[in-house]
Amino acid sequence: MKKKYEEIILSKTLYIVSTPIGNLEDISYRAVKILKNVNIIAVENIKHTSILLKNYNIKNKIIKISKEKKIFKKLKTGNSVAIVSNAGTPLINDPGYSLVKYCKKNNIKIIPIPGACAAISALISSGIKTNKFCYEGFLPKSKSKKNKTLKKLKYETRTIILYESPKRIIKTLEDITKKIGKKRQLVIAREITKKWESIIGSSSENMLKLIKKNKLYQKGEIVIVIEGNRNKKNKKLTTQIIESISVLKDFVGNKKAIKIISKIFKIQKKILYKYNIKNEKK
Repeated sequence: MKKKYEEIILSKTLYIVSTPIGNLEDISYRAVKILKNVNIIAVENIKHTSILLKNYNIKNKIIKISKEKKIFKKLKTGNSVAIVSNAGTPLINDPGYSLVKYCKKNNIKIIPIPGACAAISALISSGIKTNKFCYEGFLPKSKSKKNKTLKKLKYETRTIILYESPKRIIKTLEDITKKIGKKRQLVIAREITKKWESIIGSSSENMLKLIKKNKLYQKGEIVIVIEGNRNKKNKKLTTQIIESISVLKDFVGNKKAIKIISKIFKIQKKILYKYNIKNEKK
């Protein structure tokens, strides 16, 4: 009879541990074991994570992720460290990137512990295509940067995933309706795994009306899943092409930028001119 595999907590190792996004039962046995046995847990918010640790009787040393120098020293001297965010998979719109970068540079082993992720949970329950998608996180706060991002996303053929706060959800839906299209299908997934979970889909204009009427939909953690551009005329205009034009035209001007992009991406100049004229007016 084969012996059951027992995972050994490794020294000089960074564990990236996924935690629940709402329902405390959404955590793996492996994650609990690692959190109990590492030398130290690096957390985003001590008070928030303490609720989870108490629930699973995890008594361990805690340090804030922001205290990077201390964590680097712990890892370098042979300690095992687990990092957790407030909820879900660390580094997805949460701190931790610089820790991982440090470990990569200093030959410190990195082990990801998979688990809950709001973006993926919203995507798979949206009914919108899941085979190709792009994650954009939160849209920029600056009005000009936000509009620029939405203009590019209008031509994105993959499914788009966004995070949004309750305070900005109405304004963002208004902007999506104007910049991406009022008939574009999207899904609002809020409070995933929690008691008040709701996942609703419709066109952007209908969704805007619904959210404005019902204040309940303006609360909690929100994920927006947007259907990719299905217009055959726009399929050639990928986000890569649009971004390339935007960058290049600042250096060589519109005409020359279009000529260069046309050659690089083998796309007709008239398509690029049409896109450029249309967006210059906005």
